[in-house]
Amino acid sequence: MVEPLKNQPLSLYIHIPWCVEKCPYCDFNSHEVKSAIPEQDYITALIADLDSDIARFDLAKRPLHSIFIGGGTPSLFAAASIKSLLKQVLSRFEHKTDIEITLEANPGTVEADKFIGFFNAGVNRLSIGVQSFSSDKLIKLGRIHDSDQAKIAAKLATDSGVTSFNLDLMHGLPNQSIDNALDDLKTAISLNPNHISWYQLTIEPNTIFYSKPPKLPVDDVLWEIQEQGVKLLNAAGYQQYEISAYAKPGYQCQHNINYWQYGDYLGIGCGAHGKITDSRTQKIMRTVKVKHPKGYLDNHRDFLDQLTEVSDADRPFEFMMNQLRLHSAFSVSQFQTSTGVSINVVLPLLEQAQQKGLMVAQMINHEQHWQVTQTGQRYLNDLLEMFL
Repeated sequence: MVEPLKNQPLSLYIHIPWCVEKCPYCDFNSHEVKSAIPEQDYITALIADLDSDIARFDLAKRPLHSIFIGGGTPSLFAAASIKSLLKQVLSRFEHKTDIEITLEANPGTVEADKFIGFFNAGVNRLSIGVQSFSSDKLIKLGRIHDSDQAKIAAKLATDSGVTSFNLDLMHGLPNQSIDNALDDLKTAISLNPNHISWYQLTIEPNTIFYSKPPKLPVDDVLWEIQEQGVKLLNAAGYQQYEISAYAKPGYQCQHNINYWQYGDYLGIGCGAHGKITDSRTQKIMRTVKVKHPKGYLDNHRDFLDQLTEVSDADRPFEFMMNQLRLHSAFSVSQFQTSTGVSINVVLPLLEQAQQKGLMVAQMINHEQHWQVTQTGQRYLNDLLEMFL
C-alpha cells in the first residue's frame, strides 16, 4: 500500500563558497579567496538559479519556511550585498514576517558594525564558527581567529539585534584532554548564546587531516567528554534536540529541524544540494548545482549539475537517516506523507529496534509515534544499518 506524498515545508539553502583559508578538517565546497570576490555577479547568478528552480518545480505558490546562508564564509560578503540578495529572494515567496534567516560567520571576518549590518539586511539568526577557545587548538584546526576574537564575536552578536545566535564548537580535537574540551564548553556557555552546536571532530575524505591524520582522543575519552558535556549543557538550560544541537527553550534552529524531519529545501549556489517533494507527480527529486565558482558563473552553462529521483525503495532509509538524528518522536502519518510509503514497510524493523532497546513506540493523540532511545542515540549507526 502506497500513501500519497504531500508537499513538505520548503526551506532555502544559499551557498557562498569563498573563505580566507581552507581548514584542514573541512570537506565542504569552499574555495580560498585569491582576488576580489565577485559579489554582485554571484548574487545575480544566485537569483537566476533560484528562478530556474522555482520554474522547474512550480514553487511560486509554496510558502518559504526558512533561509540559511552557509559556506565557505558568508560573512565575507558586504551587508549591502546580503540585503540585496534577501530582498530579491523574499519577493519571490510568501513567508512569515519573522521567517528564520540564518547567516554563518567566522570570528576572524567580522567587526562591530558588520553584524548590525547583517541584522539590518534581514538576518535574524547568526551562526558563529568558533570551534575552540584554545589558541593551540585553533592553530591546529587552521582557524584564522584567536580566542579573544571569538569572544568578541559572541558579544557583537548579542548586541546586534538578532533574535538568536549559535556558537559552533568542536570536541575530540587533536591531543585534547577531557578538561580541555569541557573548558571550551564552559567558555561557550558563559557567552550565553541561545544555541550551541557541539559536535565531535571527524576525519573526512578529501581533507588535509585525511591525508595527514592528527592524533585524536581515544573512544573512552570521547565518551567521557560527551557525557560530562551534556550534563554541563543541561545544567545551563540547554536542551539537546538533535545529535549535536543544544538550545535554550524556543531557540531550536527551525531550518535544521526541517532537514531532519525530511522536509523540502532548495539549494542554490556552488555545489548546493536540494530536495523537493512534488505532490502532483508523486516524486521526490534531488538537485546538485555546479560546484566550482568559475563554472557556476559561466553564463553559457546551466546551474544544475545533477537531477535525480529518490526511488520508493530509498525513501524509508533517507527518512530514518534524517529523523533519527532528532530526539523527538515521529508519527506514522508523518512517515507516510513525507515518503509516500506505508509504515508497514518498516514496521518489522521498528519493532526489532524496539526489542533491542534502540527505539520506543508510544501513543500521542491517538496516533502511534516512534522515538529513538538514549541507547539508540549512542548506537545510532547500528540503528540506521537496520533500515538499509
